[in-house]
Amino acid sequence: MFKTVVTLLRGRAFEAEERLADRHALSLLDQQMRDAALSVDRAKKALAVAIAQDKAEARKLEAARAQIAELEPRAVAALQAGREDMAQKAAENIAALEGDAQAAEKARALFAAEIAKLERHVRNQSARLAELERGRRIARASEAVRIARRGRLEEAPCYQSTLSEAEATLARLRERQLEVCAAETALDALDAEPRAESLNETLAEAGFGPPVKPRAADVLARLKEKAGAPR
Repeated sequence: MFKTVVTLLRGRAFEAEERLADRHALSLLDQQMRDAALSVDRAKKALAVAIAQDKAEARKLEAARAQIAELEPRAVAALQAGREDMAQKAAENIAALEGDAQAAEKARALFAAEIAKLERHVRNQSARLAELERGRRIARASEAVRIARRGRLEEAPCYQSTLSEAEATLARLRERQLEVCAAETALDALDAEPRAESLNETLAEAGFGPPVKPRAADVLARLKEKAGAPR
């Protein structure tokens, strides 16, 4: 039983880790690529140091050979002149220089092998890093499209609206605006129509039919009639 529970807990932990990795895959990729870029930079620096050291050994080897080439004829001349003591000193210096030259040659051979290996490594790592960078750009663009398409294949977060929801809101807004516009148009049309009362007044003032409302002239005429005054 205990073993089953432990196995279940391990399985749940693995699933949670997988979900976390999937949810933050781009962030993980970005950090992993930064780490890889630092590794490539360190390899380039190591290559630069190896090349510099190889050049230093080359200069030592060249200087040793130049000194040997200069001392040997002088030592031969000293022997020919019977100065074996001076030739002995020259021989000792030449032996030391030859030792330095041999050490420089061995170092250069080691540096040559190391430089070749580092150059292959840097080229390989740089090519892989460039390919990863291209893949990351494509993945980031694809992720942006996937987020934009949320709501069709997967549920969007509860706090994040989708394009479909925005389109539905816009459709409702436009429908409401069209209703308001139609109502305002109808109201303007009603306001523009002549009312029956206004039309009756206009016709009455033109002499067609009895007046619609009392007129001052009619009232004055009635008052004069009551007063017996001539109209």
